[in-house]
Amino acid sequence: MLAIIVGLDGSPESLAAADWAAREATQRDAPLRLLHAGSPLGSTYTPYLGVPAPGLLEAEHDRAARLLSGTRSRLTERHPGLRVDVRQAETEAVPALLADAADAELLVLGSRGLGTVAGFLTGSVGLAVVARSERPVVLVRAGESAAQEHLPDASGEASATTAYRDVVLGLDLEEPGEEVVEFAFATARRRASGLRVVHGWNPKAAYGYGAAVDSGLTAELAQETRHALGDVLRPWQDKFPGVEVHAQAVVGSAGHHLVQASREASLVVVGRRRRHAPVGGRIGSVAHAVLHHAVAPVAVVPHD
Repeated sequence: MLAIIVGLDGSPESLAAADWAAREATQRDAPLRLLHAGSPLGSTYTPYLGVPAPGLLEAEHDRAARLLSGTRSRLTERHPGLRVDVRQAETEAVPALLADAADAELLVLGSRGLGTVAGFLTGSVGLAVVARSERPVVLVRAGESAAQEHLPDASGEASATTAYRDVVLGLDLEEPGEEVVEFAFATARRRASGLRVVHGWNPKAAYGYGAAVDSGLTAELAQETRHALGDVLRPWQDKFPGVEVHAQAVVGSAGHHLVQASREASLVVVGRRRRHAPVGGRIGSVAHAVLHHAVAPVAVVPHD
């Protein structure tokens, strides 16, 4: 069974990511690896000399080891039976995370919080890893808790024992990406949740920009878009018959609608097309908008 990897640096967002990853690993019956990465030289050098200050290198290494050990103990206490190992990489964070993720089920990272309304913003490490990872990457903001993934209880109070909120999938009809759709359906099945599928389309692109708008033709195009959305989803609904699907074709940017949908979601799933180029990967505009503003955790799934 492939492991779930979580990048850990001691920040509140990375600790929230570790908690999320532990819950996901328990649900998948997968092992969990806590990875601390990053060369300590940047924070342990003597000015002007450019060499590590005596003792600071060892102190930083010991701090990371204590962080990994303490987090492992906390997670195994909360999740009896969870298999957790730790790894301390001395290389820079981005290559270390990408290397471990290459043979992983999933990579989980923390993202800096901007508050419950604004959502969260990924840092440079997170963006670089998301753009280049060959495996799905989940971004979790600081403060994320199990109860936020679940519906309120009968009294309206937050609960981690009620049904999961829907998984939300952003679907591009031109390039749906089988890996992306399967990830969303499989996640919804494991959580026994609904799956809300959002596809954004632009009537102006169908007419040609600058052309006069015909309300009758717009209605016809909207109907065709809904039919096309149903055609793409039908084989997956047959494969995952227990997943209740709510599909909607919305006018405008899918990113905006996905951000709105994230307020009532347990997870938002978007795709990223793999681009095998010397300059590295790229994050599309929809995924970029969701990563910067979604309230729920976001899974970015690469696809060909």
